[in-house]
Amino acid sequence: MKIEGNTKTFVLSLLVFSLVAGWLWIKSRPQPPAKVTMDDVRQEAAAGGYALIDTEQMRQRIEQGENLLLVDTRQPWEYRTGHIQGAVNFSMEPTRWNRWRSRGALEQILGPDKTRAIVFY
Repeated sequence: MKIEGNTKTFVLSLLVFSLVAGWLWIKSRPQPPAKVTMDDVRQEAAAGGYALIDTEQMRQRIEQGENLLLVDTRQPWEYRTGHIQGAVNFSMEPTRWNRWRSRGALEQILGPDKTRAIVFY
């Protein structure tokens, strides 16, 4: 069976396109998060210069009237089903698309007060 030149070019182009599309899909698909231990969280907090607090400490600080900025990091639909009164929603989905889409949005939420304590939950 003889294949015409245009058909060869088409088949080769289709093959190259399929390989490139497959490679791009593999490189950009969401990756499952790595297993993180509480020790990893403590080390990151120490390296980043921020403190970890538990729910009891947060409750006490709220009851004492401390001006906390509460940031709910769940997805918007989860936030709508219920959240701590006064909290703002800033979804932190672990995808490149979401990080690109939300560039600068966190800075707007945090506002100009650089001394205000921020609690992400």
